[in-house]
Formats: sequence, C-alpha cells, structure tokens
Amino acid sequence: MPELPEVETTLRGISPHLLHKKITQLIVRQSQLRWPITPCLAEIIVGKKIRSISRRGKYLLLSIAEGHLLIHLGMSGSLRIVPSNEPALFHDHIDLQFGKLCLRYADPRRFGCWLWIEGNPEEHKLFKKLGPEPLTENFHADYLWQKSRGRSKTLKEFIMDNHIVVGVGNIYANESLFMAGIKPIRKASTLTKKEAELWVEKIRFVLQRSIDQGGTTLRDFVGGDGKPGYFQQQLLVYGRGGLACINCTKPLKEIRLGGRSSVYCVDCQQ
Repeated sequence: MPELPEVETTLRGISPHLLHKKITQLIVRQSQLRWPITPCLAEIIVGKKIRSISRRGKYLLLSIAEGHLLIHLGMSGSLRIVPSNEPALFHDHIDLQFGKLCLRYADPRRFGCWLWIEGNPEEHKLFKKLGPEPLTENFHADYLWQKSRGRSKTLKEFIMDNHIVVGVGNIYANESLFMAGIKPIRKASTLTKKEAELWVEKIRFVLQRSIDQGGTTLRDFVGGDGKPGYFQQQLLVYGRGGLACINCTKPLKEIRLGGRSSVYCVDCQQ
C-alpha cells in the first residue's frame, strides 16, 4: 500500500507537469473505485487550471478555483505522467489530460478514490479527524506522550492510528520502533517522555529518508515519473523476520499485530 513517503514522492513527481496547466479532458474507463467517482466531474474541471497540488496524509489535492479534486491511491493505486496518446493498460482507469501530457491513474484493486470537494478541505469528513503531519512542528514528543496516556493499544497499533498522526504506516512503524529501541507489543500507556522524544525523532528520520529515496517499492509502487522507490534496500527489520538483527545478530522475531506483520528484536527493543 502506498504510504506517506510514496504519496509525497508522487506529489513531487507530478507537480512540475501539472501546476498552472489547463485540464483539457477527463477520461474515465472505470468509475467504480472505493467510492463512485463524482458524477459530472468532467463538466466541473475540464477547461480549468490547476492552481495548487498538495498532500494531506495519504490524500492528494489538485485544486482549481472552484474546489479540489481529492485523490487517494488506495491499496495498489499509482499515478504517472505519460503522453496523452499512449495506449491505456488493463488497470489504467482514469486519464486527466493536459494537452499532450496525461496524468494516468492505475489501480488493480480499485480501492482508491477520485472525489470532488468544495470549501475548506480540512472540514471535509475524510480530513476532519486526521492527526498532525509527522514532518511538521505539530507532531512533537509532548503531543505523542499526552496522546498515549491511558491507551491500551500496543505502541505499534497506536502509532499507525491516523487520528494520532497521519502516514506512519506499517513499514515505517516497524522501522522507527527498531531505531528507537522500543518493543512494539508494549501498551501505549507505558511510553515515557524520554522514549517519546527519541521515537518522534526516528519517525521523522525514517519518513524523510524514504522520501529522499523515492519511497518503498514492495509490490508495484512507482512514483509520478514511473520510477520505483529504493528505500526497500535500506529496511532494517520490515520483511526480515527470522534474519539476523543488524545490531546483536540474533534472529528477528515476526508476529501479527492488528492483522499486520510486525518484526522486532527481542533483545534490542525494550
């Protein structure tokens, strides 16, 4: 599933091609995604210029004067820039054309979304309860520690809750916990202020490093330029269950938490 670094990578890849450009055509080959594509979307956006492109959590916002086109990549979606006359593949469901260039959306599982929203995006029901962005000053140790008080969830499940902080998906939760030396199966309420400080630092570090590497390619993720991410080559624990810990060389333990794979070192993470 594309996570925050992958979505940020996509944003940076597509922005130079779309910003201030006029939408010339919208082609919808498959309208049944997670939610049906907004009816009459073409009538709303064709002929309008993209004023800005931004990200909130794992959502992309393409803004024009009248409102915002909200895009989510779902479980398997991707956006790439291609020539408008390039033949579409089987899972290429939507083309947003800008003259000779096209923003093409592919989604094998069809769990993403393309929705039209008006007004302040932060007031939309999909955004209203989202936590802060992890790479901003609104996400800090005191905030994380306060949010963890009285929580019975494991620390791993706690940090993956988008109401707490957005974008710390399974890969980055595993990696940041290992870097901070914190065991994922502990209750969130046991987090100390000192641990919160280190964990926030490591979350920011691992997310920024992944963005710098173009994201993590585990299945079929590619950035807006069609290139894969390379952060997978730097993973310390995720996907390495049973292999040697890079610190103590003992086998890493793999378990399931909240239905997701969790890998950690029994000795190095306390």
